[in-house]
Amino acid sequence: MIQHLTAIWKFRHFLYALVRLDLRLRYRRSILGVGWSLLNPIAMTLVFAVVFSSLLGGGDVPRYVSHLLIGMAVWGFLRESAVSGCRALIANESYIRQSPLPYNLYTLRTVCGQAIHSMIALVVAVLGMVIVTAATSQPTAQTMLNPLALLWIVPGLILSFIAAWAVATTFAFINVYFQDTQHLLEVAAQVVFFMTPIIYFPSNLESKGYWLLLTMNPVNLFLDLIRTPLMNGQPPSEQILLAGAALTTVLVRLAAGTTAWLQKRVVFHL
Repeated sequence: MIQHLTAIWKFRHFLYALVRLDLRLRYRRSILGVGWSLLNPIAMTLVFAVVFSSLLGGGDVPRYVSHLLIGMAVWGFLRESAVSGCRALIANESYIRQSPLPYNLYTLRTVCGQAIHSMIALVVAVLGMVIVTAATSQPTAQTMLNPLALLWIVPGLILSFIAAWAVATTFAFINVYFQDTQHLLEVAAQVVFFMTPIIYFPSNLESKGYWLLLTMNPVNLFLDLIRTPLMNGQPPSEQILLAGAALTTVLVRLAAGTTAWLQKRVVFHL
């Protein structure tokens, strides 16, 4: 694993060039440019806020909108990293055949691109929180954004990035052998989306006795690490941090084992 990280650092300038290329190609001849990355979460937030704010948000529109914006930003990153990461090796077949670079570099390329878009969306979500809170009639200390929350979410952002990279790497190798993986992931993502407290509060599930869905849902863990500090103004608990670190470690080991097992044979299946 250390050898792969060392090799990636050695070729960091090549990685940087690939990420820049992806951004240029994605927004070439686009009027809105990076605005397209924000259009989907903002549009979906508006739709859900209008339709479900009373049913799922308890009538607390400002808190529900903040909950939605942050949830959509984090979910978008995790989903797109996994789904797009499936094609990381296939899409970079020409590079793989020409140069023996570490395979993890190509999945890192995909995750870095998604991270840039999601960070922009998360910044917009935080700004949206501030604006919505300021627009309320009587904002209180509990509803105002704690500036320290921007520091408290750093561990969650780091763990989410590493976990997304590990998942993308694992599925990238699987997809070479079984190219329906991406389509299956898209279907699974739809199911997980509604099982994760993104468009509703966790209390909605807990009150109905479905607390096990929250406990066993790995996406909810990363959501808590980022959304709890921003929404509640409190650092994530040690239990959640340890659980996030443990889950990320498992995913990294799985990705490292998959890479070590298949890296010498995968080129013959591209």
